[in-house]
Amino acid sequence: MSGTNQRIDGKRLWDSLMSMAEIGATPKGGVRRLTLTEVDRRGRERFTEWCQALGLTVRVDAIGNMFARREGRDPGRLPVLMGSHLDSQPSGGKFDGALGVIAGLEVMRSLHDLNIQTEAPIELVNWTDEEGSRFGHSLMGSGAWAGIYPLEKVYGLTDVEGVTVEQALTGIGYKGEHPAKPFPADAYFELHIEQGPILEKEGKRIGIVTGAQAQVWYDAKVTGQDAHAGTTPPSARRDALVCTARIINLVDRMMRARGEDGRGTVGQLHVFPNSRNVVPGEVRFSVEFRHPDFAEVERLAAQFPREAGFLARDCGTPLELTELFRLPAQPFDPACVDLVRQAAAKLGYPAREIVSGAGHDAVYVARSVPTAMIFTPCKDGLSHNEAESIEPEEAEAGCQVLFEAVLARANRAL
Repeated sequence: MSGTNQRIDGKRLWDSLMSMAEIGATPKGGVRRLTLTEVDRRGRERFTEWCQALGLTVRVDAIGNMFARREGRDPGRLPVLMGSHLDSQPSGGKFDGALGVIAGLEVMRSLHDLNIQTEAPIELVNWTDEEGSRFGHSLMGSGAWAGIYPLEKVYGLTDVEGVTVEQALTGIGYKGEHPAKPFPADAYFELHIEQGPILEKEGKRIGIVTGAQAQVWYDAKVTGQDAHAGTTPPSARRDALVCTARIINLVDRMMRARGEDGRGTVGQLHVFPNSRNVVPGEVRFSVEFRHPDFAEVERLAAQFPREAGFLARDCGTPLELTELFRLPAQPFDPACVDLVRQAAAKLGYPAREIVSGAGHDAVYVARSVPTAMIFTPCKDGLSHNEAESIEPEEAEAGCQVLFEAVLARANRAL
């Protein structure tokens, strides 16, 4: 490890988190900072101001990812990256994503205050649209950067009002001139709240994230027939919502059949024509499954379309199912993970190894760059919710581990 006993400024970190939370603040104490909106632009501008005040060089790539660079002593060394995202869910919390970005900023500030010049450059990243809540495609910025999604395809994605990603980027002035593609980097570290209950339940201050679980996502559309609610008897109904309800129940049953490791969710539902006295003629909805074992996700991906199709057939309502993506489980780099482990031990923080149940930008970055993640607890495991909450000392602990791991990696002997 670094061998230093230098400390980050926990109060400054917390004050900056609260300052960023003012942008898009909601009445219930959360944030609504949807990607590539005017509110997102304001958050990006505040982030830029903070970075430039430290003398960091900020550049923006073609998908809006932001990179703030602090030079190292050796210009030939590859940079060490750290970061997360500033966009939120429609009714999100203050810390999901923002903790990783603002903690990275605090690492930069502490290096500056302590007059520490690292051997390798360090870059802080704000990834575009991790949440996927506006354009329906999570991990968009890191996915485009990593070459998972062709940039032109991403540019053409639309929100519910028909605005494309490219139009939104241009509209807020963040369609950058730098190419959105991987560049050589030495490592990437991402601090994030756990978004689950394990660390809090076990009294652990730090999660040493060894990887992320496998996922498969779908867009679904059930087509029935609009009909008068009062005059259409059961034998004449083709109710798209009834079929959808049965498929939702299938998703839940398939999840629970996999025990506590199973995950299955329908989180988005659009009913048409959405009138109280009309039998629904069309429903569009999302489906996702997750599991630590990719073989189990493969089985789910084989079983679900078949069984959902049977339900749709029995209802007389055709089902269109589009698989959006299928992600294998992503292990993180053992050497980077070990730096997190060493940092937690050096600092005396109770810690445990954990697999991420959520997708993060780190999952795609890990395909190009050695990667590790750090988790902090969050109250009751609650996230994607305005009531999302962590304690200041938890944020400070996570940031201190990030500081130690990044410093050790940037100063390692080659």
